[in-house]
Amino acid sequence: MDTSAIAERSLRTHHAHWSKLRRDLHAHPELRFEERRTADIVAHELESLGYAVLRGLGGTGVVASLPGENPDRGIVLRADLDALPIQEANDFSHASCANGIMHACGHDGHTVMLLGAARVLKELPRLPGTVHFVFQPGEEGGAGARKMIDDGLFEHCPTEAVFGMHNWPGLPGGHFGLRTGPIMAAGSRFKIAITGKGAHAAQPHLGLDPIPLACSMVLQCQTIAARHKDPVDPAVVSVCMFHAGDTDNVIPDRAELRGTIRTLSTTLQQTLQRDIERMCEGLASAYGAQVEVTFFQYYPATINTPAETALCEAVVRETFGQERLYSAIAPNMTSEDFGFMLEERPGAYVLIGNGAGTASPSLHHPTYDFNDDIIPAGVRYWVALAQRYFEKG
Repeated sequence: MDTSAIAERSLRTHHAHWSKLRRDLHAHPELRFEERRTADIVAHELESLGYAVLRGLGGTGVVASLPGENPDRGIVLRADLDALPIQEANDFSHASCANGIMHACGHDGHTVMLLGAARVLKELPRLPGTVHFVFQPGEEGGAGARKMIDDGLFEHCPTEAVFGMHNWPGLPGGHFGLRTGPIMAAGSRFKIAITGKGAHAAQPHLGLDPIPLACSMVLQCQTIAARHKDPVDPAVVSVCMFHAGDTDNVIPDRAELRGTIRTLSTTLQQTLQRDIERMCEGLASAYGAQVEVTFFQYYPATINTPAETALCEAVVRETFGQERLYSAIAPNMTSEDFGFMLEERPGAYVLIGNGAGTASPSLHHPTYDFNDDIIPAGVRYWVALAQRYFEKG
């Protein structure tokens, strides 16, 4: 029996199991670096297939390798494990059992698709090189990819290239989108803490009100995004939190703003951070107040390298047909810590359609759910990519 027939038989045989497993993970979500149950399930599935499992990279990461004929060649296929601090609004049988936590980004589906690929590739003839299956914790704001790298991921798993995949509502189910260059934005979060002097609301002259200053900073943040960069270089600066005071007749001592910066260029990201810091310090000085600007949770841009993107396009075209390939898809201003891996190795990050129209709520929405019907397409893609990669010598 040829390899494609073996793979198709496995897909038919195990799709129901993968769907059941995906729904179990959805019902039991875990936040970043708390994915202990999830990691146990992943490790058990891999061990049941005969894999030796490495645990603990990045805290709760799980890694398994399928040795190839040439130990000097290897690739990483990566999935993410963690859920989000969102209260689920669905009422189906596999809705989240954890109050205030849900798989609103489809990492449950990503995990299962990579487990499926580990099963199918195990059943096929030995590949020329090694495939490392990396189940990463802490993608949602935890920079788990960076933590796994710092813990020695690429020392444990000698790697030529890295590949990632994310489901994408709005794309037809089982279709694929990708592009050369930036596909996801660089991102960082900021906190602006302003200190004035409290007073009675009827005696503002006796204090130093931080609220008007904070309001000016909100407006100037928008001006920085619109006027401090080339208009054709995308950037978003969003102030998403504003907190000051505890009652309606007291001017507070302090106001705090929080927000995020997104760009398609890591260099521009750093430039905008400097501009925001300089603007806040200037306004505070003119106002007579104190300000502290902090940037945190930095993610680099996710930048696909040309040769690996071309390979992924060929894999989609040959496996699914040109009609299911969206090449040169528009970049998105969301961020993804797979960018840390792409800073270390060449590779590509692709989007797999979760479904188009209103039946497929957006990522991070309380009614989102991963589409189990696309699991076979995700598994086929991973298997074909691993096979095709090692053909190139």
